[in-house]
Amino acid sequence: MDSNEVNKLLGGFLGTCFVVFSIGLVSDGLFASPAPEKPGFAIEAQEPTEGGAAAPAAAEKPIADLLATANVEAGAAIFKKCQACHSGEKGGPNKVGPDLWDVVERPVASHEGFAYSAGMKDYSKGGTEKWTYENLNHFITSPKKDVKGTAMGFAGLPKEEDRANVIAYLRTLSDNPKPLPQPGAAADASAKPAEAAKPADGAAKPAEGAAPAKPAAPAQ
Repeated sequence: MDSNEVNKLLGGFLGTCFVVFSIGLVSDGLFASPAPEKPGFAIEAQEPTEGGAAAPAAAEKPIADLLATANVEAGAAIFKKCQACHSGEKGGPNKVGPDLWDVVERPVASHEGFAYSAGMKDYSKGGTEKWTYENLNHFITSPKKDVKGTAMGFAGLPKEEDRANVIAYLRTLSDNPKPLPQPGAAADASAKPAEAAKPADGAAKPAEGAAPAKPAAPAQ
């Protein structure tokens, strides 16, 4: 092979390399994708509008209103769960909990012969606090939440109808059942009397040093 053929081969090889290299440069220029300033995708979360706020929880019905439609028989069935710890007979024994005969309006932590927890004694306020319908309703909703430190292990009755039914039954455990509260009484008692109207700040005041007005002459 003479030198001319070698030169031709080298020239062809170099020409091919030049074409391939040129095509690579052109492709990079056409299909280049610049790197983003920040990696990943930006997720924009819309803040809730004023109208999108969660609706407030429904107000709890007063126990007086619930007792007006309570079912004593249903309450007696619920009370069977309580009999593992409480008796409901007159002169009945104390069990894990005190006897609940005549419990409505009974002073808290006052049943004879039962050793109450420190939390219940504090709740009693020296015997001045009573088991009113309202107190019973709050307590059996969640005993440990209502009375801190109570030894009662019962989780509570979350349904207001169940609480009203069992309280209506507890009311019957007495020789003289206490009167039921009037529906709406709790709301009326919590309402504050309207404040007396105050004079407007801009009310006219008598000028200083002005003589008092003379009374009008009586009609002839």
